[in-house]
Amino acid sequence: MGGVEGRSREGGSGRFAGSVRAVGRALHLPVTGAARGIRKVTHAHGAGESGLGKLIELHAVNGAGDVMVTVALASTVFFSVPTDEARGRVALYLAITMAPFTVLAPVIGPLLDRLPHGRRAAMAGAMLARALLALIISGAVASGSLELYPAALGVLVASKAYGVVRSAVVPRLLPPGFSLVKANSRVTLGGLLATGVAAPVGAGLHAIGPAWPLYGAFLIFVAGTFLSFSLHPKVDSAKGEDIALLAADAEHLRGPHRRTTLRRPGLRTVGPAVTHALAANASLRCLSGFLIFFLAFLLRQQPLTGESAAVSLGIVGAAAGAGNALGTAVGAWLKSRAPEVIIVTVVAVVLVTAITAAVFFGAFLVASLAAVAGCAQALAKLSLDALIQRDVPEPVRTSAFARSETLLQMAWVLGGAIGIVLPLNGLLGLAVGAALVAAGWLTTVRGLLGSARHGGRPGT
Repeated sequence: MGGVEGRSREGGSGRFAGSVRAVGRALHLPVTGAARGIRKVTHAHGAGESGLGKLIELHAVNGAGDVMVTVALASTVFFSVPTDEARGRVALYLAITMAPFTVLAPVIGPLLDRLPHGRRAAMAGAMLARALLALIISGAVASGSLELYPAALGVLVASKAYGVVRSAVVPRLLPPGFSLVKANSRVTLGGLLATGVAAPVGAGLHAIGPAWPLYGAFLIFVAGTFLSFSLHPKVDSAKGEDIALLAADAEHLRGPHRRTTLRRPGLRTVGPAVTHALAANASLRCLSGFLIFFLAFLLRQQPLTGESAAVSLGIVGAAAGAGNALGTAVGAWLKSRAPEVIIVTVVAVVLVTAITAAVFFGAFLVASLAAVAGCAQALAKLSLDALIQRDVPEPVRTSAFARSETLLQMAWVLGGAIGIVLPLNGLLGLAVGAALVAAGWLTTVRGLLGSARHGGRPGT
């Protein structure tokens, strides 16, 4: 009898253990299955072998961490203090924190050229800095103490620094048969998808407590720190590369009986299309920085009809994100078309939209401007990438990407500063935004169309 009971107990415990294992497999399968699915997509078409797949995954981690911080700050930086006080604080710390970055930004490209073996460490450093700053912000988010503002803007600086390094890294990881436009589009799309997934998760964590999204950001950025060091060794290889300059630069090599002058190709020496495209992109990036800061304060004081300030900002942000995703998605289809014509067209569309939104200021037109500007920015940047790939010699292409990204970040900072100091008047603000775009379009349209007519190749 005892033996029967013992076998019964053993059988019961065995069935229980089997059930636990089955439940464990059932819970584990979706996670591992999703991970395998993501890995299959990111590593497709040779991206796994070249190392591009790991960079796509790292950029997805970067996007997820940034959106966690954004969710945590959405109701803190812009809504927890009076409007005038919030504008004053953000303007002050934008000047203190971002001005040095703007001044030093032209140094980043040459620094990367001279330290070509530290790019994995640079990306890891940007990730680790944001992880530590997220913890600092988590301690200040509830009290709204002054340390919140420099820490938040420090996260922004680290994010921009990561973007500069990432742009320089992509050309080193191209799979066979991949264009640079296609690679950049895939990396950007990976970041956008991760942002879309992480945003609701961050909102759920915020419902638990205002610091919880920042704890999530800390874990994500720590993971990104380790993932940065797992990138392909080619990221830190500078074999066959040279330095790209914004203007022609003469180097003098002295010998015992002769003096030889060598000219290294730079952004201006390879044809006007690249510099015109960079100026047009800078106007769109300036508009982006302007809209982010100006609308953040304007919609707090004058929400969209029937909506709260937070919801109004969320609608505009979602429209901009959707437009950016759309532009990234169609970029691969447009890559074979004339990049100059694409840039001229999308900037013109943004200009018309901005003028219309300024004259007939309203909720729908503000959201439309955000969407159109996001789409145009993505398409114009992909077209700029295509021009650099086409016109800049391969030995200096990586350096050219680092320098162009740095200049675009400077334009973004300038636009943000204008958005902070401008009076909170919708018609005036969008008119200023239209003027920023008009300046970029009018000064580049003739050169870009001329380059398109002549095939865009620099003279040989």
